[in-house]
Amino acid sequence: MAQLRKGKFPLNQTFFSLTLKEAAEYRHNLFTQIHEIVFHGNGGYDWHTVYNMPIWLRNFTFKKIQEYHEAKNKAAQGTSTNDMNRAKE
Repeated sequence: MAQLRKGKFPLNQTFFSLTLKEAAEYRHNLFTQIHEIVFHGNGGYDWHTVYNMPIWLRNFTFKKIQEYHEAKNKAAQGTSTNDMNRAKE
């Protein structure tokens, strides 16, 4: 007959859930993402709407806002470099 282990579950505890460290990191990333969408959404989103968004939609929205700001920063950086070069001439 097979022996049962007493006091130990045969599966790894993290098989169905996050460890404490992973859970803390996940929550930090989640709330950071929500903050960034609400803050950089220019009033288009409130906290509860973003929190209750489907994950795929929240990730899509975050990525689009991130791409927009990266492009804006890149354009501003190019402009300021060109202006500095012209001033030196």
